Amino acid sequence: LMGLPGLAYLTGIADAGWTAIGLAIGTYINWLIVAKRIRLYSHVASNSITIPDFFHNRFRDKSGILMGLSALVILVFFIPYTASGFAACGKLFSSLFGVDYFWAMVISAVVIVGYTATGGFLAASTTDFVQSIVMSIALLVVLGFGIYTAGGWGAVMDNAQSLPGYLSMTLTHDPATNTAAPYGALNSISMLCWGLGYFGMPHIIIRFMSIRSNKDLRKSSVIGISWTLIILIFSVGSGLIGRMFLGEIEDSSVVFITMVRTIFPAVVSGIL
Repeated sequence: LMGLPGLAYLTGIADAGWTAIGLAIGTYINWLIVAKRIRLYSHVASNSITIPDFFHNRFRDKSGILMGLSALVILVFFIPYTASGFAACGKLFSSLFGVDYFWAMVISAVVIVGYTATGGFLAASTTDFVQSIVMSIALLVVLGFGIYTAGGWGAVMDNAQSLPGYLSMTLTHDPATNTAAPYGALNSISMLCWGLGYFGMPHIIIRFMSIRSNKDLRKSSVIGISWTLIILIFSVGSGLIGRMFLGEIEDSSVVFITMVRTIFPAVVSGIL
């Protein structure tokens, strides 16, 4: 809702498109290769529910060194990831309510850490489930109403085609000069590699570990992969519509929020 629409809005579909393809492939292969194995072995390894626990039990690490190292690696590498989430919340509430960005970020962090620490994995899973439904509905509503308000899909495409390189997967749009620049194979490969991150993300892997039973693996994979594809397509689409509807905005990462505030009445925009 922040990064991918902003990327599509700013430079066209090359960056956002290759990123979305990489994430879709990464999601599929992760379910195909990792999900079943990690679900089976986590059950065998004393029904482990965290990655450090899994390594500790799976390899009989009586010294605790493996558990400590894996926890440290997660902590170090998750600091930038978590910080980006807090920053997104800060931008959201700063944009919506006009409050100071720093304090909006701090309050958001306190709330998120609070419900995670007190509710644990159940709280995180429940909020993820609710958020996924809200995200899907919000993207669908904004996409549909945005196209209607912009004058139809034809008007959106005409506007995109008027921007050099905007709709190409081999060119990228330069908003500073309003020109097209070559989008080389290295760029494409680099953006595809976003999908590799899924294989090492603890918050993705523990969801495989927590699947109710092995019988639910197929159903879970269909739901998980389908939802990811829908969200990726809608996110890129909302960025394209935002370009048509909003023109130039200062911060591309808030294109979805800005579009919501522009199109809808205050109450609806607040919910979205």
